[in-house]
Amino acid sequence: MCDGMLRILIVDDHAVVRDGVKAIFDEHPDEAVFGEAATAQQALDLIAAENWDIVVLDISLGARNGLE
Repeated sequence: MCDGMLRILIVDDHAVVRDGVKAIFDEHPDEAVFGEAATAQQALDLIAAENWDIVVLDISLGARNGLE
């Protein structure tokens, strides 16, 4: 992902919600880059692998609680 841009990770088990959150932030497409995770494990893997400025997190992720 690119330097100097806001890095946003969107974590939700529903693709339509992830798409909606991206659409809200996408009003300024040159200012943000996105990562997406559908499960808690995917989120943990992405958080361990990369640095994020903001994480938009669903607290109900099926098998795991987003607060964990």
